[in-house]
Amino acid sequence: MFQRGVTTWQKLQALYQGILENGDKRTDTWLLVHSPVPIACIFFGYLFVLWSGPKLMSRRSPVDLKPVLVVYNFAMVCLSAYMSYEFTASSWLAKYSLLCQPVDYSDSPLALRMARVYWWFFFSKVIELCDTMFFILRKKDNQLTFLHVYHHATMIFNCWIGIKYVAGGQNFFIGLINSMVHVVMYLYYGLAALGPGVSKYLWWKRYITFLQLFQFFLVTSHCTYNLFADCDYPDSINAMQVAYALSLTALFCNFYYHSYLSRKKTDKTS
Repeated sequence: MFQRGVTTWQKLQALYQGILENGDKRTDTWLLVHSPVPIACIFFGYLFVLWSGPKLMSRRSPVDLKPVLVVYNFAMVCLSAYMSYEFTASSWLAKYSLLCQPVDYSDSPLALRMARVYWWFFFSKVIELCDTMFFILRKKDNQLTFLHVYHHATMIFNCWIGIKYVAGGQNFFIGLINSMVHVVMYLYYGLAALGPGVSKYLWWKRYITFLQLFQFFLVTSHCTYNLFADCDYPDSINAMQVAYALSLTALFCNFYYHSYLSRKKTDKTS
């Protein structure tokens, strides 16, 4: 029995070493990349804040975060726009193929440029965990839905796998599409944070959800094609991205239905 326990431990050690050693050597020394431990700590810290935050705020007044939200959201617009440009420029200059693009693991300037912008894409998902913190501090607990928590908590792992193993190649497409969508999304949040005077111009909120659904359709189609194509890109990554995009599609469709279609039917009935 003891020997079996030792063997299991050795297997776990070998698995962990494999995770560390089989990654992209160029990004190994970059912040939060080498080991899954830091990002796992961030994940569990996030869950702890989700559990404890609403309890701590239950007897407190909501915090006025208007200046913080304005700065934060427009800063995220700038970061998303920067990443959109870098993904586009890096892929264009490197003559990327949209249908099949292996990862360039060399130290060429363009390959490193693509890897660097993907690291920023990964790190932006860590920054975006602040969205949840702001909901808690403002006592907007109704916004802490399963969709919100699932999306934020899993994206950090999804993007960590990207920067650890495939910092480039056709993975750029996901970063590009998502960054472009986030320019629009955080622009909306930034304008909404300015106050009621701007609210009448924000009739296009529902179309953000539609835009997000469209991005999942593009990502699913792109990765599915590559999954069955003869391309020097890991099938495991494509399969993971397809499964993940489908899960988000289902959750966002459910959100869209209950937020807009179901409510519209109720209003007509009333």
